[in-house]
Amino acid sequence: MTKIERIETIILDLPTIRGHVLSMATMLSQSVVLVQILSSDGSEGFGEGTTIGGLGYGPESPESIQSAIDSYITSALVGRCGDNVNGALQLIDKLVRGNRIAKAAVEIALWDGLGKRLGVPVSQLFGGAVTDKLPVAWTLASGCCDTDIAEAHEMIETRRHNIFKLKIGKRSVRDDIAHVARIKTALGDDASVRVDVNTAWSLQDARWGLKGLQDAGCELIEQPVAARNLDAMAELTRSYEIAVMADESLNGPEDALAVAARGAADVFAVKIGQSGGLKRASEVIATAQAAGLGLYVSDVSAYGSK
Repeated sequence: MTKIERIETIILDLPTIRGHVLSMATMLSQSVVLVQILSSDGSEGFGEGTTIGGLGYGPESPESIQSAIDSYITSALVGRCGDNVNGALQLIDKLVRGNRIAKAAVEIALWDGLGKRLGVPVSQLFGGAVTDKLPVAWTLASGCCDTDIAEAHEMIETRRHNIFKLKIGKRSVRDDIAHVARIKTALGDDASVRVDVNTAWSLQDARWGLKGLQDAGCELIEQPVAARNLDAMAELTRSYEIAVMADESLNGPEDALAVAARGAADVFAVKIGQSGGLKRASEVIATAQAAGLGLYVSDVSAYGSK
């Protein structure tokens, strides 16, 4: 039996390629918690966990992720069979409340180690890959129209991206709409534009915002209001043609079920860390598919670094 012998963590601070302006903070670096699980047969698995915007964004920070793993999860897993990932996940859920990103980082390392021992990609452990390619969006978050337009044109001309997500919510709703409209006008039909508000708007702001963004040609708006305000999310989803996506409202399959049941989104943003790991993320996906909702794979580790 392959046993877990050691779990090590380290925090890496990576500078971003430019200032990344969110509604609650401006990111100049991305801190990533790397996890290494070493097993008795000499195999090793790697995982990562990260968040954005500090504690103004969510309840976990790089420091808390590392502490949860080092102080609570490691002692529970060392000596256990490394191949029984589901058993390890059940144990972690029993011993550690919340801390979804910390759990996800460890779970990813467990799947990675198991895949390497079996000589198969991790996707095979979930029944195989559904597709071998996906369209990828590029986030424009400098906060400056001219900079964002130039960056988008470069991506289009080099055939890297033609789907763009704008980070808004730090300015007034009127200014945000004008910002998005100017970029969409400059890019025209060559690009798809969607926005992420990161919960910054009140319901009243969101009513004006969705109307203005819809008229500007924006296709989707991500989490316009507070994560807990599912009634507001449901009203906005019913009232406008522009698609409404749930992000911060989704913290695992239980939340996914609640959002779907309330009709509080057209689309789910599926994040591995926020869901609590690959297995929980697959359950979020299954819930969206059962409800006939769209899917948008997203993860904070995707934000650009140098």
